[in-house]
Amino acid sequence: MAVNNPIAGLNKIFDNRIRLGVMSIVSVNEEINFNDLKQLLEVTDGNLATHLQTLEESGFLKVHKGFVGRKTNTTYAITKAGEKAFKDHIQALENMIRGVK
Repeated sequence: MAVNNPIAGLNKIFDNRIRLGVMSIVSVNEEINFNDLKQLLEVTDGNLATHLQTLEESGFLKVHKGFVGRKTNTTYAITKAGEKAFKDHIQALENMIRGVK
């Protein structure tokens, strides 16, 4: 009897709860700024910045730096690659959960 690998399809990038949270937020918002992400996830600037950088370097987030008045404003949006990777990850989680029942 063959046993399916229960973690097949999971993306290691999304193992971290903050990165998982960021991807959940950007997947349902056209774009979101740094401060809103920080507030929603209840994390520090440095902690969030590190995880955002990982997601950006992985090609899952696009970053837009601009200004609102004199203040810098950095916004984040999901890329097509990020959308696919996150959907695949969620599908793998669902498959794993179904396998446990």
